[in-house]
Amino acid sequence: MFSRIFGKPKEQTNALATLDKLNETLEMLEKKEKVLLKKAAAEVERAKEFTRAKNKRAAIQCLKRKRLYEQQIEQLGNFQLRIHDQMIMLKGAKTTTETVDALRTGAAAMKAMQKATNIDDVDKTMDEINEQTENMKQIQEALSAPIGIAADFDEDELEAELEELEGAELEEQLLQPATTAPVAPVHVPAGKQPARATPQKTTATTAEEDELAALQAEMAM
Repeated sequence: MFSRIFGKPKEQTNALATLDKLNETLEMLEKKEKVLLKKAAAEVERAKEFTRAKNKRAAIQCLKRKRLYEQQIEQLGNFQLRIHDQMIMLKGAKTTTETVDALRTGAAAMKAMQKATNIDDVDKTMDEINEQTENMKQIQEALSAPIGIAADFDEDELEAELEELEGAELEEQLLQPATTAPVAPVHVPAGKQPARATPQKTTATTAEEDELAALQAEMAM
């Protein structure tokens, strides 16, 4: 698997070498084709010269050689077409091989991951976590439990004592004298002081004043 990731497989190396060889051959055929085209054009020019010189036989020989060159040019063209076709197919096969190789690598990685984390391992891990959680809970309960003299205290007696304290507190609050809360002063804006109400004399006060006035009159006589 690591050879697929970090190195080129032998098949891919051979494919690259084959593509390079085909490309070199294609360039060689193109060069030969150019040379033959020049030769064919030269034979045409020579045939024209022989025609102007009334040398028909020589002109025909030039045209025959031109035909031979053209046949070779056509053959080279077919070779180039086949090489192009093979290069296209080889590139497609290379792409397919790389794709399949990548998929195979991914599948192997997934398989390895699944093997490392199968359902049995997951269940075992969850059981260990639950066991550790339960153990920790028991340890905390053990640490929080009272020990020594505190363990001998009766919870019912402590609750009864607490109720007596609450009852005594309530009784003490009821026996305290009620205190009159001070009346908060009322703020009146300046210039709006309310008129003082005239105090009204009670009936008892009026009777005392009448008796005092009668005594003063008797003393004056």
